[in-house]
Amino acid sequence: MKVTLERAALLRSLGHVHRVVERRTTIPVLSNVLLRAGSDGLRLQATDLDLQVVETATADVADAGATTVPAHTFYDIVRKLPDGSQVVLEQTGDTGTLTIRAGRSRFTLQTLAESDFPDLAAGDLPIRFELSASDLKRLIDKTQFAISTEETRYYLNGIFLHAMEVEGNSVLRAVATDGHRLARVEMPAPKGTAGMPGVIIPRKTVSEVQRLVEDPNGSVLIELSATKVRFTLGDVVLTSKLIDGTFPDYARVIPAGNDKQLIVDKAEFVSAVDRVSTISSERGRAVKLALNDGKLTLSVTNPDSGSATEEIEVDYGASALDIGFNSRYLLDIAAQIDNDTALLKLADPGSPTLIQDKEGSSALYVLMPMRV
Repeated sequence: MKVTLERAALLRSLGHVHRVVERRTTIPVLSNVLLRAGSDGLRLQATDLDLQVVETATADVADAGATTVPAHTFYDIVRKLPDGSQVVLEQTGDTGTLTIRAGRSRFTLQTLAESDFPDLAAGDLPIRFELSASDLKRLIDKTQFAISTEETRYYLNGIFLHAMEVEGNSVLRAVATDGHRLARVEMPAPKGTAGMPGVIIPRKTVSEVQRLVEDPNGSVLIELSATKVRFTLGDVVLTSKLIDGTFPDYARVIPAGNDKQLIVDKAEFVSAVDRVSTISSERGRAVKLALNDGKLTLSVTNPDSGSATEEIEVDYGASALDIGFNSRYLLDIAAQIDNDTALLKLADPGSPTLIQDKEGSSALYVLMPMRV
């Protein structure tokens, strides 16, 4: 195998694929990236057996062939090569090494046989539809923060993506929850989602897709079955297994009868929560909201470090209410509000609160209270 290509093209493709590779693995070949030179250029492929990323870089191929090299070491070498340099990758015979040359630099890396490299065969993916990159990014950005990291509840370790009918309209919905907060965002369902199964896209896959969306004006082809999903973003193809589990009936936790409405200026509210939570303990992060006729008093008491209070003017005309929340969760949700004003619908100190844009939005958030 002998290939010559621009350092920038190689670095860009390696940057996309090498992130999938786990730094610690018991299967040596999984630490490597597969390089396959052919008529279409240099194809790079990496996998952790649950997720696979493939990208083809434009290259001048003198001799076709394939091998695998340590992904992170290879990436670090290319990253440190001079800008604008031409990189030559060469493997002669069955030497078990790959030579990398650029200018006066020369590296030799140990290789493993490409025949040992696993391929995450997607099989038949009957559901196909396209989303604009900006729509896909929005679905992820608005829900990703609420994905659970608790491995025992593995079915919450991803985003639940499904199509459904709402008031006669077909919508595509993304939902994530960790049991303490819930994020739900929807958009008109694109053509091709009919008959789509509800699928749970794993947290790592979600993060990789988010990073791969580099051009918000582009489009993304999504293909899926009940067990796998494939995203095609330009030259990059990401294939992933889905979480094999049942996502809970999230509609049951979205409150419908919360009759106390609190309207706050988002920036002022976020600043106040952020300031008083400086005192809160790292473990509890509890902040108390005391509501009474146009006034909101935020307070934090920490027996180990002291207390803090701040008062802001709000739009609230219901009966007085004291309720506590995790300040970090409040700030995470507030960061997703697009407009200047947020609407909180409350019931009582022990019931979930609904949070959304005052101007109306396709995104809504549910936050469970804390005892304070």
